[in-house]
Amino acid sequence: MNIIKTLLVLAIIAVIGAGTMIYSGIVNVAADEPHSAMVYWMLEQTRENSIAKASKDIKVPNLEDADLLLSGGADYNFMCASCHLQPGQKESDMSVGLYPSPPNFAVENDEHSHESNNNEDKSAEAKKHFWVIKHGIKASGMPAWGKTHDDKRIWAMVAFIQKLPELTPEQYQILTAVE
Repeated sequence: MNIIKTLLVLAIIAVIGAGTMIYSGIVNVAADEPHSAMVYWMLEQTRENSIAKASKDIKVPNLEDADLLLSGGADYNFMCASCHLQPGQKESDMSVGLYPSPPNFAVENDEHSHESNNNEDKSAEAKKHFWVIKHGIKASGMPAWGKTHDDKRIWAMVAFIQKLPELTPEQYQILTAVE
């Protein structure tokens, strides 16, 4: 009986604490103030694990198809480049102003590395990119393009993103030109 009373008291304290945080306005939600290291880690882990779980059963088409690459370039330039950048670009007003910062797909890095020749790694990365483009990420600035774009068009963007780090600024301009 004492355990139940203790748990009840702890639950009441937790609800009062959560209510105080929610209604007091003490939590800073400004995008120009970073989260604490612990909060950032928790959010990052939650996002990565959620995307990995949600995308694991997605079937990846042939992303080497030239038509996909060409059609994905125009969409990337119009819908993605202001946040995720172009070859030769280090930042934009959007990429600087968003928190957390969107990944720069025009360069290779640890978060979305293309250095592995392992097809399983590239496939898992493609699945994650597809899922994120289609469903977006809450409270991050990443829209859910699946509401306005079919799967083929989203896969075209994924194909383009995979090739993007290899492109020069001139090749990018050619591949993203709209006819």
